[in-house]
Formats: sequence, C-alpha cells, structure tokens
Amino acid sequence: MKLVIVTGASRGLGLAISKKLVQDGYSVVGISRNLSDEYRELMATYSDIFFYTFDFNNTKDIHSLVKTITKERGSIYALVNNSAIGHDGILATMHESEIEEIMRVNIQAPILMSKYCSRSMLIKQQGRIINISSIIASSGFNGLSVYGASKSALGGFTKSLSRELGKANITVNTVAPGFLQTDMTQGLASDKLESIKRRSPLNRLASSEDVSGAVSYLLSDSASSITGTTITVDAGSTA
Repeated sequence: MKLVIVTGASRGLGLAISKKLVQDGYSVVGISRNLSDEYRELMATYSDIFFYTFDFNNTKDIHSLVKTITKERGSIYALVNNSAIGHDGILATMHESEIEEIMRVNIQAPILMSKYCSRSMLIKQQGRIINISSIIASSGFNGLSVYGASKSALGGFTKSLSRELGKANITVNTVAPGFLQTDMTQGLASDKLESIKRRSPLNRLASSEDVSGAVSYLLSDSASSITGTTITVDAGSTA
C-alpha cells in the first residue's frame, strides 16, 4: 500500500484530501498542530490513516519528523504540502514576526518536507510531490500580499524541483485552489466572498472536495506524464 503524507491535515482542505486519499486506498499520514475531532473520526473509520502532531514553525525538527514517519510507517510514495498560514492585513502595518512566520511555514517548511521525503522516493525511483498553492499567487488579493508572495514561491519551487526529480520518475506539481468555504476564508467579510462568487462563471466557490479530486488525480497512474505544472481549481473565477 502506497504511503502519502498530508500536511495541515486536521481541518478544511487537508482533512478533505486525507479522506479522499484513504478512500482511494492509500495509507495516509496526516500532520497538524492539533488532532481534530473530524480527523479522529477518520481514524476510527479507516485502519490505514495515521496522525502525527507537529508545528511547522519548528523547521529545525522536520528532518527528525520525516525520519520517524519512515521508520514507523515505511517508505513514502507521495507528499502533499498543504499546511499554510495567512495573516490578513496591510503590509505597511504587518509585524515583522508575522511576515517571518508566513515565510517559514508556507515556504521553508514545504521545501524541507520535500527535501527529506524525496529521499524515500529516490530510493524507490517513483513518487509524487504536490504543493498546494492558491490563485492569489497569480491574481493577487488586497491584504494578502505576503501570503500571495509565499504561494508564488511554491510555483517556482515546483517547476525547478520537477526538473531535478523527473529522471527518477518523481512528478512535482502545484494545485492552486480558489477561495474555498474553509476556516481560512471565515475571516473574510461576507460581501468579499459574494463578490468572488459573482466573478465565477459557475456562480459559486470551489469546494474542498473539488480540490481533493485534483490531488487524487495527480497521485494516480493516469497523471504519470504530468509534472512541473499547476492545476487551478477555482470554479473559473480566474478565467
């Protein structure tokens, strides 16, 4: 059974991805700061889903985390870098500590997770890395400039890493969701969300299940020739 690591797994999009992948027949390791009731229910329902508590602010211990998972669960087939934070605020008044935290969690942590997880993949000469970005990386959004910068960085990381790992039959791709109805968008004013919906040709937001379906496809054999690219799942709002 192929082992997939999903970061930021306990809620929202990460939870939906974890649920979809365990239903697809993968063995899933979820990582988050806290174990949610919803993820605990998944563990009670499926025997091949596991959880590790970790705060990705703590980048120095990422190597030890991956080493522990590999020792306890076996070699890693795929990594879904989903964990991220976003401080909504104007850059001019944002505290430097918040900027540093966004860069550490949203960029440095996925890079280090990819570094150490790819070692398993290189040994097996197969694997998948999926970086969860955002349409904000290309479209921009008022009050999310630092978050947008961090997600843009993931796109560049994906393209270059796909060239590094391609000869080992490892694909690296980005999935860029639009605004989803998750904990991260609850802080947005309702009129902002309605405006986003109106811009969509489908007149709605994409769902977490829509995005998890794209992740599932990229992990499958059908996507073996797709690498170094971005799949946008946003109900057409950037069309």
